[in-house]
Amino acid sequence: MSDIKITIIDREGHAHTVEAPTDMNMNLMEVIKMHELAPEGTIGICGGMAMCASCQCYIQNKEHLMPEKGYEEEDMLDQAFFVEDNSRLSCQIPIEKELDGLEVKIAPYNAD
Repeated sequence: MSDIKITIIDREGHAHTVEAPTDMNMNLMEVIKMHELAPEGTIGICGGMAMCASCQCYIQNKEHLMPEKGYEEEDMLDQAFFVEDNSRLSCQIPIEKELDGLEVKIAPYNAD
């Protein structure tokens, strides 16, 4: 098993350094859910299909290692609230060993 460390800042501003497996084909949203860093029902509402923006996060470092945004992700971010230049949908970020040390902040949740 090959784990990496990721620091996730929750919506209250608390930083959590967690381990994320690189050998299970997971994405960042699944890691956030696995560690219960966002209240149930406020992240990954669409199940990780890039059809909502509830898993939006802000990439704090390693942006150059992120996969390019696909059409679906770009389209969803165009419609989302609280979008910043470093916004990504965490469901579109696969967990890979190059992301060891990644820092992200979960975007605010908008129930509307």
